Amino acid sequence: MGPYIIRRVLQGVLTLFGVMFLLHLLTTLAIQLNGNPALAFFGDRVPTPAQLAAVTQRYGLADSCYRHLGNPCLGPFVERLKDYGHADFGTNFRGRPVAEIVAAAAPNTLRLFLVVTITWLIFGMLLGSLAARFRGKAPDAGIRLTSILIDAFPVFVMLLVYKFIFTVPINGWMGRHFGKDSLPALLFKPSFSTEHPWATTLVPGFLLGLTGTASFIRLVRAAQLENYNADHVRTARSKGLNEGHVTVFHIVRNSSIPVVTAVGFVFTEALAGAVITEGLMNIYGMGGMRHFVERGTQQRGGGDHRCGDPAHRGHRDGDDHRRRRLRHPRPEDPL
Repeated sequence: MGPYIIRRVLQGVLTLFGVMFLLHLLTTLAIQLNGNPALAFFGDRVPTPAQLAAVTQRYGLADSCYRHLGNPCLGPFVERLKDYGHADFGTNFRGRPVAEIVAAAAPNTLRLFLVVTITWLIFGMLLGSLAARFRGKAPDAGIRLTSILIDAFPVFVMLLVYKFIFTVPINGWMGRHFGKDSLPALLFKPSFSTEHPWATTLVPGFLLGLTGTASFIRLVRAAQLENYNADHVRTARSKGLNEGHVTVFHIVRNSSIPVVTAVGFVFTEALAGAVITEGLMNIYGMGGMRHFVERGTQQRGGGDHRCGDPAHRGHRDGDDHRRRRLRHPRPEDPL
């Protein structure tokens, strides 16, 4: 088992390195064909040579290899790997380190993933086992119909219905009867709270996990049906073991290999759903960072304001901008 795990880990590391190198080659080729991407930071404005050189140097585009078509630019790739080895992943447009942003957002996403995984395992294993146990009967038909309905209900529709129809009346009722900061009221809070991260993540995580249980139920059912008539199961029954013991220790256990393998796909599907979940529920996580970036860009008036120099926009525009900020102060942006 040890050599197998080591071999798989090494394969994963090599795959990751190959993907990074391929992305580097594609990015380099795009720069060589389309020109300096630093020009995109200035929008429609024409930058001065000093401004263009500063942005080019800041984002590591000053190497001469980017001006020679076909050059793989191995030097910048090696330097980037060295930075990654020192946990230096660069900065965003506002100068904040990317590692700091990820460190602040990752715990919320991992918390959401944990709730999703537990929901998948409990409902998938329970309902899939019941469907396999009562194959061809009413429970089996009902569970399969339920899985089809869940699969046909998009996660964003479920979250929209939950947030805009159910959370406000339920949260208000819970707050009046149990207190505004009680656990029942926090469970149905319309948005995420940094003071109560677990309580305000449980229900969105449960809904996100519930939308992914349909395929999991069918996988568990199919895996267990293959073992119900297997030789080892018939042997266990012939020795007089009760049906519960046979189901748990001979059917469920031997059917768990494809199930455990499929758990790895939970993270990819949950990350796709996290973009929607975290955006709708205002959860500052890996998926919700995109929404915070777009919101911050819109509040600042578009992409030109993040990279331009206020001195080049005119004193009147700068004064108007400062007056608006004094009249309408905005909350601190997490990015």
